[in-house]
Amino acid sequence: MNRLAIFDCDGTLIDSQANICVAMEECFAEAGLVAPGRAAIRRIVGLSLPQVMQVLAPGQDHDALADAYKRTFHRMRAEGRVEEQLYEGIPQVLARLEAEGWLLGVATGKSDRGLRLVLEHHGLAHHFVSLQTADRHPSKPHPSMIEQCMADAGAEPFTTVMIGDTSYDIQMAHNAGVRAIGVAWGYHEADELLREGADAVAMHPSDLPALCTLETA
Repeated sequence: MNRLAIFDCDGTLIDSQANICVAMEECFAEAGLVAPGRAAIRRIVGLSLPQVMQVLAPGQDHDALADAYKRTFHRMRAEGRVEEQLYEGIPQVLARLEAEGWLLGVATGKSDRGLRLVLEHHGLAHHFVSLQTADRHPSKPHPSMIEQCMADAGAEPFTTVMIGDTSYDIQMAHNAGVRAIGVAWGYHEADELLREGADAVAMHPSDLPALCTLETA
């Protein structure tokens, strides 16, 4: 049976919090709204945009704000203001997992376009057999993205692990019946991930291969 490791993107593969916070602030300003604090913005990274706006702007037109955020982010990218740096050690971890026989997938709240640009920019697209985004699935923690990754990879829940930095990733893993590994370098604290039920929390990307093997042994 194929073994599958599914990665979140923002806060797990790439550090994108500065971009997201700036885009959200500009989006709210253009809509004539007071932007939430950056701590509140970081808390919702990982959700799909309409759900993000429901949390950050209750009582507003969530779909309109989501569209405005997309336009703002696209403008920032066109202006060369978007930097999405890989966390240290991520390319090596992906290569090692592949060498050990793992299939790899992504389950992210990003759009298809946003994920494609990130993976192509960093030369990582070839690692993944399944790319699942908010464009085609309900928001996390719904298990749909994990279920499609497993279908694409020919994997079962007991041979699959979800790797992510937020409680939404941990909840999604539980909803799909797969193991959950948190990462300590993202947007939710390690203690919170453990309280949510993560089977383990990696302190550095280099910890992931051993934790993946342990979780699916």
